[in-house]
Amino acid sequence: MNPDGAVPGQDPHDRATGEPAPAAGGGARAAGVLLGLSTVLVGLMAGLFFAFDVSVMPGLARLDDAAYVTAMDRFNAAIDGNGLFGSVFVLALLTTAAAALLSLRAGHRAVALPAGVAAVAYLAVLVITFAVNIPLNDELADAVGVAQSAGPVVDRFKGTWVTTNILRTLLSTLALVALVRALLLHGRATAR
Repeated sequence: MNPDGAVPGQDPHDRATGEPAPAAGGGARAAGVLLGLSTVLVGLMAGLFFAFDVSVMPGLARLDDAAYVTAMDRFNAAIDGNGLFGSVFVLALLTTAAAALLSLRAGHRAVALPAGVAAVAYLAVLVITFAVNIPLNDELADAVGVAQSAGPVVDRFKGTWVTTNILRTLLSTLALVALVRALLLHGRATAR
């Protein structure tokens, strides 16, 4: 090791940013693990939202209102009662935010930036879900078995829920792409 702390033969600068290369420590290793986990979790959520966009919702749109309400209510009940779904849904944000913070603390700003973008994009997914999709799910659940009043509820649901789900798909895909970028940069920054 040289007096300035650099290891002989090691580039003392981060190739991605030109900044002095931080030492890879426990925080950097933990950030790498969290980035990998976050990428999987956000990928699962993006896939779920996409599946609703391209298969579930178009299929439900072919049903009459009473069948639509019943089927969607059953989907929602299955998701709400599923602890694995809830864990993935929330852990995706927590691991992504933690990875961004650990990367920043480890001095890997080039990694922390896309991880932070991913955390913000996925946080928007959660906000949309809790502010729009869940209240619409509850409104639809109230229409189960009330065929005469289901039409307006179904129309509002189809218009708003479907649109916001497309937005959730786009945001979670953005988060996934940002995490892949962060993971690649992390690999480069810690491969020394």
